[in-house]
Amino acid sequence: MRAVRFHGAKDIRVEDVGEPAGNIAADDVLIAPIVTGICGTDLHEYVTGPIVTPVQPHVYTGAANPQILGHEFSARVLAVGDAVSSVSAGDRVSVQPLVSPRHDYYGKRGLYHLSPQLGCVGLSWAWGGMGEKAIVKDYNAQLVPDGITDEQAAMIEPAAVALYGVDRGGVEAGSTVLVSGAGPIGALTVLAVRAAGAATVIVSEPNPNRRRIMSNMAPYAHVVDPGSGDLAQVVGDFTEEGVGVDVALECVGLEASLNACAQSVRRQGKVVQVGLHMKPANVDAMLWALKDITVEATWCYPTQIWPRIARMIEAGIFPVEKVITARIGAEDVVEKGFEALLDPAGEQLKILVTT
Repeated sequence: MRAVRFHGAKDIRVEDVGEPAGNIAADDVLIAPIVTGICGTDLHEYVTGPIVTPVQPHVYTGAANPQILGHEFSARVLAVGDAVSSVSAGDRVSVQPLVSPRHDYYGKRGLYHLSPQLGCVGLSWAWGGMGEKAIVKDYNAQLVPDGITDEQAAMIEPAAVALYGVDRGGVEAGSTVLVSGAGPIGALTVLAVRAAGAATVIVSEPNPNRRRIMSNMAPYAHVVDPGSGDLAQVVGDFTEEGVGVDVALECVGLEASLNACAQSVRRQGKVVQVGLHMKPANVDAMLWALKDITVEATWCYPTQIWPRIARMIEAGIFPVEKVITARIGAEDVVEKGFEALLDPAGEQLKILVTT
């Protein structure tokens, strides 16, 4: 079968590989991926990897590079193991890609995403969404309602990252919110805070193309250039008495963005780290203290969030498909996928791949 595989930095190949063979385990689900998103994590691997893709066999899954990519995807069920009752052959699913022990300290508490042995389909698992077939565990195959499309189903994974940040920030009806960064996760975060009832949404983004995309996608948002002046002052102008926002969501993963969020939030407000920081950040902890703020960090998402997001999408209150800017075939995955997303012009947000 055809698959997109990561071998090393700047080395992604479309190759013929063996299909999942033999009898599937009792709790396995054999699937045919439909459409797969390219994630920021995939981009990091492409530029400087291997980072999270395993050079040595993964401690839990046993997988090792070369890795079939793709952890944001929809699929159709081909067959199920004898113990699987949640899905059946022919069902459409959205793949929740996290794999981990069910009975370690965190697994026994339902905190599967926090296991030290965490693996991920498409990053540290034998299979991924950019292959014609894959095997996942029963808990990875999340049934989706007829009212959402294959593309929307593929977007549930990145939407989960965004919604978890919004949940951790306590965004509610009437909240004032700053979203720092209008990349794919930032854009999904804007849609998520709107779904949560935020009354004022401010988006900080230095790239003019992304500001344009964001303005078209979310006309209710105040989209600003952080380089055009004092961001905290600009944010203050949109809030009562200039106090700052209730919640600031950092979706870039850069020190400057994190500090701008701390400066822009009101006293006793919340700053939420959503973007992953690849190196340590210098912060003004005294400012945090003087403002009596809460700083929340996030890692992945609770895996139980899938049905909730599917319902939100089906109800039309979380239009995740708005973030999709291109659709390509696997043969174009490097040039029109990875390289396009790394273009400093920033004309693409989310690219979906069909294998």
